[in-house]
Amino acid sequence: MSNNLALKKGLDIPIKGAAAPEVAGKVTPDIIAVKPTDFKGLVPRLLVKEGDKVLAGSPLMADKMRPEILLTSPVSGTVQQVVRGEKRKLLAVLVKADEKQEAVDFGAKAPASAEEAKELLLKSGLWCALVQRPYGVMAAPDATPKAIFVSAFNTAPLAADSEFALADAVKDIQAGVNLLSRIAPVHISVKSESSAFAKLQNAATHVVTGRHPAGNVGVQISHIAPIMKGDTVWTVSLLLLAAIGHVASTGKLDLTRKVAVTGPAAPKPAYIQALPGTPVKDLVKAAEGVRVIGGDALTGEILGAEGYLGFFDNQLTLLREGDAREWFGWAKPFRPKVHSSSWCYFSWLTPGKKYDMDTNLHGGPRAFVQSKCFEDVTPMDIFPIYLIKACLAGDIEKMEKFGIYEVLPEDLALCDYVDPSKNEIQAIIQKGIDLMIKEMA
Repeated sequence: MSNNLALKKGLDIPIKGAAAPEVAGKVTPDIIAVKPTDFKGLVPRLLVKEGDKVLAGSPLMADKMRPEILLTSPVSGTVQQVVRGEKRKLLAVLVKADEKQEAVDFGAKAPASAEEAKELLLKSGLWCALVQRPYGVMAAPDATPKAIFVSAFNTAPLAADSEFALADAVKDIQAGVNLLSRIAPVHISVKSESSAFAKLQNAATHVVTGRHPAGNVGVQISHIAPIMKGDTVWTVSLLLLAAIGHVASTGKLDLTRKVAVTGPAAPKPAYIQALPGTPVKDLVKAAEGVRVIGGDALTGEILGAEGYLGFFDNQLTLLREGDAREWFGWAKPFRPKVHSSSWCYFSWLTPGKKYDMDTNLHGGPRAFVQSKCFEDVTPMDIFPIYLIKACLAGDIEKMEKFGIYEVLPEDLALCDYVDPSKNEIQAIIQKGIDLMIKEMA
């Protein structure tokens, strides 16, 4: 199969608030949160108690079912609080950071075998960076995937620019590729042959062009090595691949990243250097009536002003709450401030315009309308409308037939945006995946 993929379907959402390519500052938080809720498939078991001293890289939690999988502290300091929710569910461990940081030394050594590579990932706490498909759960240490996929660019709305955010991490990324290639063949997808990540060694490179979701690793996998029943594929973000390479090169855990603060409600869209688990209030000063989202506007998690940056996040999106009613709504003959994915309004006449979008749905859920709008924004060899209906019906046989093994909710996020019935398509797909895990795992 050709290493060049030109995808025709998809949609780039023209939203205002892209981060300027500059680092506005560095945040050194007093408190860092490690949240087991960031990791799908993890059942946490606490390994520390309040008052314990930890180093960067010290284990805080382990998986009950697979105790070799650890979650480690990104900073050195003192365990200040164990946060629990309903039924004593473990929500977070808060670590008060020391002024002078110290880290566990895992040894700067390039692993010579798959066993050594897995051991380093497990001890450092970076095993949780590996996501297993199908189902999007944490990778199983005893599994051997047919391949490991990395997307070196992101086409989601206002996503961080990898060429800027990770320009100084190419050596670490190469070290990460070298480590993962000991486990399985590595595939890297880039947006052009001139990309800083197009010349990585020990990996197959693919040039992928097109509108969103061309940057989604799931879309890339569907064209390069489709997932069939019984297949196992791992994925890892470029951001965490750099962290894996850094720990292999230096023996020290470093999760520092450039976080893109974006969105129409962002006072000054730019990048901020920070750690995962940093309090949102230390990163942005959100005004009242502004929704703070960890990630992009389509797939991100609502964090709120009192939340913490997620382990996988390198973007914050700020949107105004759309709680104002619009006179006449869709019946207006002209709506120059509203974008439409179809030709309902005149936004198609100004393709370069960016819109000051908010969270208003402009209506509520209604009867499921079958149309080809889902197929137009899904560049995968599946039937999204039939897959969605199979998930709604809980029909496992039809879910398998129509592609449940190939998708995660993020791959159909644009269906949320274009759906005339305003259904929560991602929630429907996740419900189907949860059923597959329960019945088929």
